[in-house]
Amino acid sequence: MDIKHFIRTIPDYPKSGILFRDITTLLSDPEGFRGAVDALVKLHTGAKFDVVAGIEARGFILGGAVAHQLGVGFIPVRKKGKLPWETIGQEYDLEYGTDTVEIHKDAVKEGERVLLIDDLIATGGTAEAAVKLLVKAGGIVSAASFVIELPELGGRQRLEDLDIEVLSLCSFDGH
Repeated sequence: MDIKHFIRTIPDYPKSGILFRDITTLLSDPEGFRGAVDALVKLHTGAKFDVVAGIEARGFILGGAVAHQLGVGFIPVRKKGKLPWETIGQEYDLEYGTDTVEIHKDAVKEGERVLLIDDLIATGGTAEAAVKLLVKAGGIVSAASFVIELPELGGRQRLEDLDIEVLSLCSFDGH
């Protein structure tokens, strides 16, 4: 199945010169959604994970479905201030400032093997912060999977520098 067929490209969003890769069209199509989830699971055939972590917000949809298929639990990696209990966080740089991702302080047990899932990897800043946060909590993150990769923006290398295997279902040139 060609995943790209299900992804809509929106020019000049959120700003001029950006080609936004919209997966809502993938998620709303039964064949596309099932195919994407099945393909993400298949990327890790034979690997053992204790839990899947998904980055807010589209990573929740995909990560929850992947966790279900793998028969493991799910950890939401959220923006600061969104979780209701005690949290730990990891700050990361944005183009103009910083942001923070958080998980509940008891979300990961020491030594648990974690698979990180999100819809897209671009510069890798959010994914790198999520990996560092999960490791800080005691997890072992060995792989991160994405529906889309934008290779020119260098996110893969950022994660590979942390000894994370990076897998994606498709890639697009440009920003």
